[in-house]
Amino acid sequence: MSKIKEEFKHIKESQVTITQLMLPSHSNFSGKIHGGHILNLMDQIAFACASKHSGNYCVTASVNKVDFLNPIEVGELVTLKASINFTGRTSMVVGLRVESENIRTGEKKHCNSSYFTMVAKDENGKSAPIPGIILTTKSEIRRFARSVKRQEEGKNRTSRFSSKVFKTDDYLYLFERSNSKIELKENN
Repeated sequence: MSKIKEEFKHIKESQVTITQLMLPSHSNFSGKIHGGHILNLMDQIAFACASKHSGNYCVTASVNKVDFLNPIEVGELVTLKASINFTGRTSMVVGLRVESENIRTGEKKHCNSSYFTMVAKDENGKSAPIPGIILTTKSEIRRFARSVKRQEEGKNRTSRFSSKVFKTDDYLYLFERSNSKIELKENN
């Protein structure tokens, strides 16, 4: 097991911004940009930011919730911004923000934000230790703390719904006003 690197970097050192024109080939039949295309761009910029910070090839370990807040139109400029929010031993959380801009009107829209957990890999494909981050603003401290809390909540969420500990009767009230019907078979 590799140990923590005794090295730290300022967050600004690995921040990445890209802007792309959205073309008809990126759109669906209604002229809106495919969500999958935006996710692909988000993964690319998360990789670039994480690799720049770690100095290694990085892989996506998980993506925290992605909500598409506003549609992106063909002909708009899309700007993606990535920044390291948290560093562990070999992993980092990359915060992403996606904005679109109408070239004619100058109107800008926040389209989505998300958090990608990226893991650094060495030349043998093993997890590689990464530099820590130097936090210099209250906003950076808030983002770091939010990442720690998200990780804790994720572990709790995973264990609470594990098939070994899940108790069906404890959750039946959730179905009272749902658009579902339970036809539970014996031995399930």
